[in-house]
Amino acid sequence: MAENNDDTNRGVLFKNDRKTEDKHPDYRGTINVNGVDKDISAWIKVAKSGVKYLSIAASDPYVKPAETAPAAAPQPVGLEDDNIPF
Repeated sequence: MAENNDDTNRGVLFKNDRKTEDKHPDYRGTINVNGVDKDISAWIKVAKSGVKYLSIAASDPYVKPAETAPAAAPQPVGLEDDNIPF
């Protein structure tokens, strides 16, 4: 049986097991919208009427900053010429 590997316009949410604060989402995941990948977060909310719902936000995927190489040692200024007159 052939598998459908086209994830366009599909997504997934998982319970956030790293939640330590109320502002952290209850669920996190990814979604592909028209070929563009996004991160999604969802919070369980309660409406004034008492009905539970999910508040959802989408953002660009997190990209870990590249480690920067250490800066080169500064070169002394004005000592490029070894012809010292004394």
